[in-house]
Amino acid sequence: MLTISTVNVNGLRAAVRKGFTAWLDATDADVVCLQEVRATPDQLPPEVLRPAGWHTYHAPAEAKGRAGVAVYTREAPEAVRVGFDTPEFAASGRYLEVDLPDVTVASLYLPSGEVATERQAEKERFMAAFLPYLAARRTAVESVGRSMVVCGDWNIAHREVDLKNWRSNRTCSGFLPEERAWLTEVFDGAGWVDVVRRLNPEGPGPYTWWTYRGRAFDNDAGWRIDYHVSTPRLAERAVKATVERAATHDERWSDHAPVTVVYDV
Repeated sequence: MLTISTVNVNGLRAAVRKGFTAWLDATDADVVCLQEVRATPDQLPPEVLRPAGWHTYHAPAEAKGRAGVAVYTREAPEAVRVGFDTPEFAASGRYLEVDLPDVTVASLYLPSGEVATERQAEKERFMAAFLPYLAARRTAVESVGRSMVVCGDWNIAHREVDLKNWRSNRTCSGFLPEERAWLTEVFDGAGWVDVVRRLNPEGPGPYTWWTYRGRAFDNDAGWRIDYHVSTPRLAERAVKATVERAATHDERWSDHAPVTVVYDV
């Protein structure tokens, strides 16, 4: 079995103060993908940068205090790659992949966007560059008999069942028609698989992010924007998916919850 968890930590140093380390110590995961780390490796305490029993790899953003992704693995990877061959995003702290035996695991932090701003334009440029990479990457890994999963914060709710208040968010970044169509193209065009939705075909949710504003968490008014997106053969081997939602609002160490999938590899 291969167990993979992914979570947007909303600032790793803050998450550590709130309970991330205890979660990491307790997890059964073989691989943990982190997004929105924000800190550079030199800003992290030793027990977070190199925790016992883990090999850790970071791709911080060139812009200080922004983005940043990481992958923690129990087994040392055969190779590690940062970025996806697009100069604009090479040092943006948004993509990191590692090769384990037979499976490549990537941590993705897709830009969040904001309608009618440069942030949305950046998101659109990222999406335009990332889709052909995904198509080519699937072909490449499958041609040598490997599988791949891209874990992370994709910042798009794909369908109405993927967020509670979908009617009021139809003109908001993260649920725009063109963003949803792009994600459909990832699945139907490029042939990748939404693993959690395959295991839970109906919905609603399971939600993975709840704003800190108001009582969104208590009312489960969330969005499902954190995904395991895998090549078909690996998706067929997924046997269990869990959103590790905190028991109470006060026990949260991020505004996202870890999404954990067990694969029978």
